[in-house]
Amino acid sequence: MTQAPTSEPRKLPYILAITEGLRQSLAADENVFLAGEDVAGAGSVFGYTRGLLAEFGAKRVIDTPISEEGIMGLGVGASACGLRPIIDLMFMDFIGECMDEVLNQMAKMRYMFGGKATLPVTVTTMSGAGMNLAAQHSQSLEAWLCHVPGLKVVMPSTPYDAKGLLISAVRDNNPVFVVFHKGLLGMPGEVPEEPYAIPLGKANIVRPGSNFTIIATSKMVHEATKAAAELAEDGIDVEVIDPRTVQPLDSETIINSVKKTHRALIVHEAVRFGGLGAEIAAQIQEEAFDFLDAPVGRVGAPFSPVPFTPALEKAYLPNADKIKAEVKRIVGRAG
Repeated sequence: MTQAPTSEPRKLPYILAITEGLRQSLAADENVFLAGEDVAGAGSVFGYTRGLLAEFGAKRVIDTPISEEGIMGLGVGASACGLRPIIDLMFMDFIGECMDEVLNQMAKMRYMFGGKATLPVTVTTMSGAGMNLAAQHSQSLEAWLCHVPGLKVVMPSTPYDAKGLLISAVRDNNPVFVVFHKGLLGMPGEVPEEPYAIPLGKANIVRPGSNFTIIATSKMVHEATKAAAELAEDGIDVEVIDPRTVQPLDSETIINSVKKTHRALIVHEAVRFGGLGAEIAAQIQEEAFDFLDAPVGRVGAPFSPVPFTPALEKAYLPNADKIKAEVKRIVGRAG
């Protein structure tokens, strides 16, 4: 008897998962539109909006002037009037150009109108170093956004998450920043063809473990997973948690893991000082201090602009080797 062939899981690179999330969001709701610099004719500087202009037309896929303040103001006004804009902020570094619109309008308008105004605006942007794009095009500024009440912030680490979190962001009735990582654009992963939504505010246990917890964000999830596999050879069974949404943060999943493993390390690509690692470490000591067998550790970038030269940029970035060294230091196995 001949067996029916089994279909292989569908795989897409991270960049095409973004495109598919955008396409399905535009197709699902005529109130959704996409606007930003070069998103229409050029298909965006990274290529993830390619083909959308031809499919949805110039009224729904809109090239804007080079004015981040104007683009963000468009998102605020359109969403307050009942539309669901997706605003593309080409590089996260450019947020300084429009921070007043984000900080004092987008984040606060619903609160200041007593909930009568909703702002279902999604902002997509690219963060991260590793491509030799220098200090003004390589930053990770998520902690800045997370400090602003009224904003939600997600950081997809896989193609599956890129599509599912983006769709959830577009459906949400609050401002949501979807912070992609340019260093992940070519990474393949399983992505269902149909639309799906990943709940905002729910972490993912990427790798179960029993005696150490690593909380990592964005591209650092993959460095942490690599480190965990190598640490297993030394008898250290690491649980890796990807928060996926960093505002609001799924503190419950993190705290429960630390209560089980008794040790924790937070890893992010952003500058270590004042980063999300400090907030997560504070929450762990507040909620799970009696369960800790060692101080909570942090791995992040040094307090410096991102270097341009490849050798310096490589030295600047956190990686699996730095994660392993810090884990071993915490468990007393350094050297």
